[in-house]
Amino acid sequence: MTSVTHTTGAYDLTDLPSIVLGSVKLGLLEAVVVLLFSLAMRALGGLAEMAVCGLILAAGLAAVSLLPGIWTRARTIEGIAGAAGIGLGAAFVFLLADVALLQNIGTYTNRWLEVGRSNWWYHPIWWMVGTFLPWMGGWTLANQTTRRGNASPVMAFAMAAVFAIVIGSLAVVVGFPGAQWHLATYGVAFLPGVALAAALSGLG
Repeated sequence: MTSVTHTTGAYDLTDLPSIVLGSVKLGLLEAVVVLLFSLAMRALGGLAEMAVCGLILAAGLAAVSLLPGIWTRARTIEGIAGAAGIGLGAAFVFLLADVALLQNIGTYTNRWLEVGRSNWWYHPIWWMVGTFLPWMGGWTLANQTTRRGNASPVMAFAMAAVFAIVIGSLAVVVGFPGAQWHLATYGVAFLPGVALAAALSGLG
């Protein structure tokens, strides 16, 4: 049985060792980002917390969304699916690191726990978001490569970030339930933002 989509040249690098290695690297990176974010929340407050945590959040979103597509050099559905596969595997690696280490060293603050009343509330969310972001990021990079001959991760993230800022701000202005002027709103708004960026990249 042959695959519908064949890898060609140096694109769509989806061999199993590469996917596994990418999953491990991204999962450990996610653990580091969560650790830094939680430490910043514990140590800082006010505008300092907003600024530092905002930078950490942006870096984490950029890494999770774009690194898998960069590693697979996504150009067709093969590379895009490989990017999503790395995201899914990374979510599993993060879950192990979280259960084995992060939840046991006391970095999470009460504010973190109060979001879902449990350390475990976000694990199913992590599986879904951790796969969705690389999937959309892979689409964007593949569209750029197809249309221009090369991908621009900076442009891909900039488009998604702009959409997220606009969507998050509109949600606050119109009174969308739970939307406020804080990082959580813009973190959630990044999900439709990255999807719109993928759609826009497909339109050229």
